[in-house]
Amino acid sequence: MTRPDSSEYFAYYGKYISLVPDGDIVQALASERDTTLGVLDTVSDEKSLYRYAPGKWSIRECYVHLIDAERVFAYRALRFARADQTPLASFEQDDYVGPSGADSRAWPGIVDEYRVVRAATIALFANLPADSWTRTGVASGNPISVRALAYIIAGHDMHHRNLLRERYL
Repeated sequence: MTRPDSSEYFAYYGKYISLVPDGDIVQALASERDTTLGVLDTVSDEKSLYRYAPGKWSIRECYVHLIDAERVFAYRALRFARADQTPLASFEQDDYVGPSGADSRAWPGIVDEYRVVRAATIALFANLPADSWTRTGVASGNPISVRALAYIIAGHDMHHRNLLRERYL
């Protein structure tokens, strides 16, 4: 699977896609899962409530956001892979964080949910027919390909793991 062309996604997502190494994207999703879980396993329950500045998300909120976004991106990929051309609404990440109740959840449960959601994402992409990868649809008013969505999921994970290491740990 080759990297998506810049015409396959809104320019904003280039910052995530550029983080993903060349190679098998399904394997990259599995590798990123393992790397992220290795980092998350070093975060204590107490530390998971840490915010690096007032008004910033806690580690718990950050990873519930990651889980929510992965579900949204995977849903978009499923719809477009199945040739559904219905335009899909946008997703405002900040509107999801408060109602998620992330800070009142147990940290091990969030880590386990990340693991389960990523397993479902890997299963989705691992079983797509070859012609599905270049199918496109419209999400948030912009065209996007199934292939780009897979790369966005992997790169978004890498982005947040980098932030976790730089600002929280």
